[in-house]
Amino acid sequence: MTQYSPKTCPRCNIEFICKIDDISNCQCNQVTISKKTTDFLSKTQFDCLCKDCLIYLNTLVNNSQNYSFPARESLIENVHYYKENGYWVFTELYHLLRNSCCKSGCRHCVYGFKKIK
Repeated sequence: MTQYSPKTCPRCNIEFICKIDDISNCQCNQVTISKKTTDFLSKTQFDCLCKDCLIYLNTLVNNSQNYSFPARESLIENVHYYKENGYWVFTELYHLLRNSCCKSGCRHCVYGFKKIK
């Protein structure tokens, strides 16, 4: 009998069971994701993700098809960024539309990059 160890989702830090040795019964197999999401996930640094994060990222990727990467003068507040203490903070959508990770440790990095301090 296969033993399954809990994993921690690298995106939301929720504990879940990954059944890598029994993928047909794994929680990730309960989620249908688009080809675009699969392509996006291949660019990230994520290992296994929980079901809720897979659903969220699939929705984000699919919704991003309604936008293109904006020029600075076309940025929309609360869509591409929000303001916090006088600073602009870019959203996950903005980072996704950028189509690559800058590896700066951005707060809302959709690619899973964590800057080691």
